[in-house]
Amino acid sequence: MPLYDPAVCVLPVPALERDRGFECLRNHPSSYWRGYGEKTSVPIQFRIRKHGVVNKHKDAYQAILDGVKGGAKEKRLAAQFIPKFFKHFPELADSAINAQLDLCEDEDVSIRRQAIKELPQFATGDNLPRVADILTQLLQSDDSAEFNLVNNALLSIFKMDAKGTLGGLFSQILQGEDIVRERAIKFLSTKLKTLPEEVMTKEVEEFILTESKKVLEDVTGEEFVLFMKILSGLKSLQTVSGRQQLVELVAEQADLEQTFNPSDPDCVDRLLQCTRQAVPLFSKNVHSTKFVTYFCEHVLPNLSSLTTPVEGLDIQLEVLKLLAEMSSFCGDMEKLESNLKKLFDKLLEYMPLPPEEAENGENAGNEEPKLQFSYVECLLYSFHQLGRKLPDFLTAKLNAEKLKDFKIRLQYFARGLQVYIRQLRLALQGKTGDALKTEENKIKVVALKITNNINVLIKDLFHIPPSYKSTVTLSWKPVQKADASQKRASEDTTSSSPPKKASAGPKRDARQIYNPPSGKYSSNLGSFSYEQRGGFRGGRGRGWGGRGNRSRGRIY
Repeated sequence: MPLYDPAVCVLPVPALERDRGFECLRNHPSSYWRGYGEKTSVPIQFRIRKHGVVNKHKDAYQAILDGVKGGAKEKRLAAQFIPKFFKHFPELADSAINAQLDLCEDEDVSIRRQAIKELPQFATGDNLPRVADILTQLLQSDDSAEFNLVNNALLSIFKMDAKGTLGGLFSQILQGEDIVRERAIKFLSTKLKTLPEEVMTKEVEEFILTESKKVLEDVTGEEFVLFMKILSGLKSLQTVSGRQQLVELVAEQADLEQTFNPSDPDCVDRLLQCTRQAVPLFSKNVHSTKFVTYFCEHVLPNLSSLTTPVEGLDIQLEVLKLLAEMSSFCGDMEKLESNLKKLFDKLLEYMPLPPEEAENGENAGNEEPKLQFSYVECLLYSFHQLGRKLPDFLTAKLNAEKLKDFKIRLQYFARGLQVYIRQLRLALQGKTGDALKTEENKIKVVALKITNNINVLIKDLFHIPPSYKSTVTLSWKPVQKADASQKRASEDTTSSSPPKKASAGPKRDARQIYNPPSGKYSSNLGSFSYEQRGGFRGGRGRGWGGRGNRSRGRIY
């Protein structure tokens, strides 16, 4: 019985009337392969699917594998036939995969693309992790079409076996070339969230967490950020216990048990990068206590000594902003009074005493003290948040002289504040829409938020006894729309209209009030672009470990 059967014909190939194998795909028309020893061009189906013909045509399939050593036409045919009949010759699986890989590295881009496109057909059984490993290595391609084919191929085998695919990806992340590692991590950070729930099962997410912990033992700051993005996007980690687990993971990365070295830029940058990742995870149920304690005990006392490799970054303000954001979610603290005292002392450094007056009522000094509103907003907010936990700190824990000194500072600061608020409101009066979007007016709007926040907090502390009931939204945070009272407070903070009544204190003191120079905020409002937080500057190994020596080259 001839092997030709039109009913199963897929692509014309030569007749094999006897057990003779194929000529090595040389000197033949592209429409068929000629059996050697015969001059026949009868196009027939290579019918390996019936009647035990598989064993009979093992040599024929081997000839197809050898076709990768032929010319361009032979290679294109081989790129299609090798995967098509791969499952019928399990004993030639390694040879078939290696042959296809040779085609994936061919100089002809069209052959490479065809070979890559067919790779998922090899992803069966135990071969799937290996195919995933291969595709991960191919992510290093600089050809955009190839790169997209690799991405699509990885996504297709993900749907076959997610854990097996992840095994190949993580294998390369841990051991592959730098460029492969980088692109594999970015693949996970961008593609995992697109996969359906039936693929991203709880078991698969647990596998991602387990493997990620291995990688996090040695990462750069940028890689750490990407892995936090991956892990925080997992459904199983959206719960309170899941977020707590992520916070503990970040705390481990931050190494909060180590001695803090403020003069080491990498040490400082590492702490800040980790803290930035932890801040979005904190809530009333997931506390920031460990981080707040570390900042109070180790960072605040060394604030003026901090160094950073990031040019143009106000590192002190950055630290204070993070502390302020975390302070809202601080739980029970063991050394609360001691840490509150450190925070209070740091606040005093930025709240000057009024200048001494000469006999004629003028300032005796040549310069007015500088009021650093941005720093004070952060410190005052943090003190206000932690002070709620020890409300008698100012009255019972401080002696009368210290309390009197603090209130003098608060009063002086409040007077200067009122002048600045009036100036800002007048400058913004009547401006709406595009007029408020200019760089200068954006700065003024933020400055108004800062000064209004400080004003609200100072009023609270002037109560007898001091109160900690007011709530404000930090100037760099989006305003939460809630009830009418909060809305009114928000409008008060951002209003461009002058107040009907100024609360700047008695008129007779007006000439003594600190009047800050016009545009004072312009010089340091650049740090109000808080989106600049992302990205750990620099290359791998800076303070996060050098990642050791890993294997190089093709490890298919």
